[in-house]
Amino acid sequence: MTHPLEQRLVELETRLAFQEQAISELNEALTATRLEAAANAELLKRVLQDLKLVRGDGPGDPALEPPPPHY
Repeated sequence: MTHPLEQRLVELETRLAFQEQAISELNEALTATRLEAAANAELLKRVLQDLKLVRGDGPGDPALEPPPPHY
């Protein structure tokens, strides 16, 4: 028969091992999420730059445009 204090120590060690594993898994997930967020931020930055270029090349103010040739 094991001593109650020894049983409690084994239980605490088991809990600690599970908590360490959970922390490790959470850390890996957080790292992956941060990398994904950084990649998404870079992609968004490029999309916004492309959008600015496209808007800059578009037609200007319609009032400043000459009338079409059929007028």
